[in-house]
Amino acid sequence: MAKQKRKLTPAEKVEKKRRREQYMTVFMNGKQKRIKRPPTIDGMDVDEFIRRNADPIWLHQNEMWEYMENETEDDEETNVDNDLDVPF
Repeated sequence: MAKQKRKLTPAEKVEKKRRREQYMTVFMNGKQKRIKRPPTIDGMDVDEFIRRNADPIWLHQNEMWEYMENETEDDEETNVDNDLDVPF
């Protein structure tokens, strides 16, 4: 008859939970490897979170110009047309 598995102590359970949150298991060259999980914010990748929530001023201050939305020439032309309607 096989030996019964012993139950984990509360400290071992806490350590196991911490390891699962911090690391993930992947296969490399046919072997399982444990690597650190990529950082996330609210379950989203950090870059995705920044793209969704950052305002243009913050992006400019942190030199993240590639995430800024560019104004198109069409938007600039409509602004010019609106300026012509002003009577003064």
